[in-house]
Amino acid sequence: MTHDDQPQDPQPGSTAYLLQEMQLYGYRSYDDEPDHRPLPDDRIAGGAVAEMFDALVSCLIDTRIEPDLEDLAWGIVNVFHRAGERVERELDDNEQAQKRMQREQDGSEVKSVELERAIAEGITMLERRDTMEYFRDAAADQFRIHLRKPWLPRSGPMVNHKTLTSAVLDSRKHVDKRAFQKQRLLDPDGVRIAFTGGADFNDHQRIYAVLDKVHQQLPTLILMHGATPTGAERIAACWARDRNVPQDPYRPDWNRHKKAAPFKRNDAMLETCPKGVIIFPGTGIQDNLADKARKMGIRVWDFRKRAG
Repeated sequence: MTHDDQPQDPQPGSTAYLLQEMQLYGYRSYDDEPDHRPLPDDRIAGGAVAEMFDALVSCLIDTRIEPDLEDLAWGIVNVFHRAGERVERELDDNEQAQKRMQREQDGSEVKSVELERAIAEGITMLERRDTMEYFRDAAADQFRIHLRKPWLPRSGPMVNHKTLTSAVLDSRKHVDKRAFQKQRLLDPDGVRIAFTGGADFNDHQRIYAVLDKVHQQLPTLILMHGATPTGAERIAACWARDRNVPQDPYRPDWNRHKKAAPFKRNDAMLETCPKGVIIFPGTGIQDNLADKARKMGIRVWDFRKRAG
């Protein structure tokens, strides 16, 4: 074989060269091991997107194709938007696959390796989705700069999963905490205790001492009270706030029930079947609640006769 007959290396850019590179260095997703190549650099990616738009605009501006510029620029952004949506759908499938593999775990190495591979695949998909959203947002910024209008998808939302900053997470935790506290009012595992007292009874030390003792015995206490703005029930509400105890106020409906409002309120409190009722000195309203609670077989802690 002469020198001229020696096989020549494929020329860069040719199909043969591309196939050879894929054979030598190509990555077949998830066949053997995760793809460890780095993600695109954000500065390089942003510059590349800017160059795309600069080239497109400079080419079409002041030409007969300029009326099509907006649609073409919109399409560039949409390419990345649709790519991110496609990866998101793949993530949904991956999540279902992981749940199925979790149920199928039998302690064998084969099942364990399959699950680990699915987890690695899911992590890579998350990175791919976030990268596509970064490209889309960078392209949307260029669209706004050159076309002087915001880019919006034709249908569906424009979500960026990377915007979940610590501030957003802290806000969500705060909202979740409030929802949890509100839900505890309806939690059947919480122990509901009703409290009532007169608007002129202001022995806050005695009320705090009694409620502290009850709370020590019932850590999941939910305090129900009549929400009177002064006196014993106001003190009880302050105690619940200071002790971080959920409270469920029952305000009388004066507009609907007129003078009978406090007694209708008593009925509403007892309809929830509290575990007990704490009675402090007051008026006939407190007497009414105590009498009805006893008739229903609800335990009554009566502190009226021992008032100083």
